[in-house]
Amino acid sequence: MLCLLCSVPSHARQPAVAPAQTEQIHLREGSLPDVTLTADIMYRILSAEIAAQRGQYDLASRTLLDLSKDTLDPRLAKRAFQLSMAGHDLPRALAAAKQWALLAPNDAEAVAASLALAASNGQTAGLATALWNRIDKATDKDRAIAQAAAIVGKMTDKKVALEVLDQALHEPVRSLPIAHLALADAAWAAGDADRALAEAREAQELDPDSEQAAQRVLEYGLKVDPGEAINTARLFAVQHPDARKLQLLLVSRLADRKDFDSALELIQQMRARAPEDFDLQYTEAEVDFRAGRYDRAQALLDDYISVQTQRRQSINDNATNAASDASDARLLLVQIAEKRGRLKDAIQQLGQIEDPTLKFQARVHMAVLQARMGDLAAARKTIAAVHPQDNHERTVLALTLSSIYRNAGRTELATEVLVQADKAMPDTSEILYDLGMLYERQGKFDQFEKLMRRVIDLDPDNANAYNSLGYTYADQNTHLDEAQDLLERALQLEPENPFILDSVGWYLYRTGDNKAALDYLRQSYALLPAADVAAHLGEVLWKLKRHSEARKIWSAGFKKDPKNDTLLKTLKRFNVKL
Repeated sequence: MLCLLCSVPSHARQPAVAPAQTEQIHLREGSLPDVTLTADIMYRILSAEIAAQRGQYDLASRTLLDLSKDTLDPRLAKRAFQLSMAGHDLPRALAAAKQWALLAPNDAEAVAASLALAASNGQTAGLATALWNRIDKATDKDRAIAQAAAIVGKMTDKKVALEVLDQALHEPVRSLPIAHLALADAAWAAGDADRALAEAREAQELDPDSEQAAQRVLEYGLKVDPGEAINTARLFAVQHPDARKLQLLLVSRLADRKDFDSALELIQQMRARAPEDFDLQYTEAEVDFRAGRYDRAQALLDDYISVQTQRRQSINDNATNAASDASDARLLLVQIAEKRGRLKDAIQQLGQIEDPTLKFQARVHMAVLQARMGDLAAARKTIAAVHPQDNHERTVLALTLSSIYRNAGRTELATEVLVQADKAMPDTSEILYDLGMLYERQGKFDQFEKLMRRVIDLDPDNANAYNSLGYTYADQNTHLDEAQDLLERALQLEPENPFILDSVGWYLYRTGDNKAALDYLRQSYALLPAADVAAHLGEVLWKLKRHSEARKIWSAGFKKDPKNDTLLKTLKRFNVKL
C-alpha cells in the first residue's frame, strides 16, 4: 500500500480538489501541498494500488499521474513514474518524471529521472544546458558530473551522448579529473578509442595517483597502442604498489594476450607484498589454468580450499565468505577435470560445493556429466533429488533432463519430459521452444510451426524463434516471403548471431542470390566454424564452381563433427568423398 496515506490526518474530510482549482494550491520550498485526504482521493489511490498489484500498470500509473496533477503531490507523480517503468510504458514514465521534477524541483532523484528518460527517448534539445545548470549549482561537483554521465549513458545514440556530455562540461569543471574520466567513458561507448584514451590521459595528468585513470589508460590504450598501454600500466604499478585493481586488470589483460609468464610474475610480486591476500592465490590458479598448466593450477586450488576450510572452522560461517570462495575454487577444479577428460573427478568436486547460491547449478552440471558418462539412471536420480525453488529452476531442470535424453538418442523421452513440463507450467516460452525443436527433429512440422508462433506471441523479442521458423521455411523451400520477414526480424534483434547469419545465407541461397549468400555464410563461419555452417558454406561455394574451396570447408567441418547429419547429406547429394 502506498505509504503517503499515513501522512494525511485521518480526520480530514474536505472536498476533493478539482483540476480547475489546482492553481489555488501553493507549495513552499521543500514542502508538500496542503491538501486534505478526501474519499475521492483515497478511492483513486486505493484503486491504483489494487490495479498495480494485479499487474494493471497502465491503469494504475494513469490514475496516479492524473491525481498528482489534481493535488500537486510529487509523491503521487513519483509513484506514477515507478509504475510506468514497471509497465514498460516509457512515454508515460517520461510524463510522470517531468511532473515529479516540476513538483519537486529540488529533488535530485526526480530531476535525474526526468533528464535520463528524456535522453533515452532521444529528446536532447536543451539537455546539455540543463545538465550544466545542475552541475554549476551543485556543491558536490564530482557527484553531479557522475550523475550527468549516467544520464547521457542512457541515450541510444552514443555519439550524440558524447556530444551532449562534452557540451555540458563547461570550462570551470574541466580541471576536475572526473570530467575527463566521464568523457573517456562516453567516448569509448561511442566507439572513439582515440578520444577515450586522450581523455583518460588528461585525467591522469590532473591526478597522477588516480587508479581509476590508470585503469582507463590501460583498457582504452590496448585498442590504440597495446604495447604502450601495457608499459604505462606496468610503470604505474611500480610507482603505486598498492593499486590492486589496476594490477589485477593488468594481470587479466596480460593473460588475454597469452603473456602468462608476465601475468604470473606480477601476481608473485603482489603476493610478496600482501601474503595474507588469499584471493591472489586463486587468481594465480586461474592464470595457470588459462595457460594449460593444470597440475600447478590444481595444486594452488587444493591449497586455497584448505585455507578457506580453516577460515570457516576458526571463524563463524556468517562472518566470512569462505564457503563461497571454496565453491568458486571447486568450480575451477571442475573445469580442469573436464579439460583432462576426468569426469568422475569433476562430479566429485561438484558434489562438494556448499554455497547455497551455487548448489542448484552444481547439481544440474553433475547430471549433465553423469549423462555424458552414459549413466542416465544416475543423471535422472540427481535431477530428481533437486528441490527447485521457483518455476525458473523447474524450467531449467525440465530442459536439462530433456536435453540429456535428446543427446542420448531418446527423443521420445525428451519430448515427454517437455510435454509434462508444459502442462505444469503452461506458456513458458523456453519449454515451448525446445519442445517445438524436438517436433521439428521428428518431422512434425505442423506442431513445430504452431509452437514457434506461440513462442513469438509470448516473447516478441525471441530471436531464436523467428530464426528457427524462418530457417525451416527456407530449408523446405516454402513460404519464402514469410521466411524473409522472419529472418529479417531475427537479424534485427541479434545482428551478430552466427546461427541467424547462417539462416539468412541459406535463405539467400534458396532464392538464387549465391553471392549474397556467400557473404553471410562466411560471416557465420568466421564466428562459428561448425559442421552445419560448413555444409551450407561449402554448398554455395560448390554451386559457384569453387570446388577446391568447398572441399576444404567441408573437410574442416567433417573433422569437427564426422557424424553431422546436415554435412553428410550434403556430401552425399553432391557425390563428394573426402
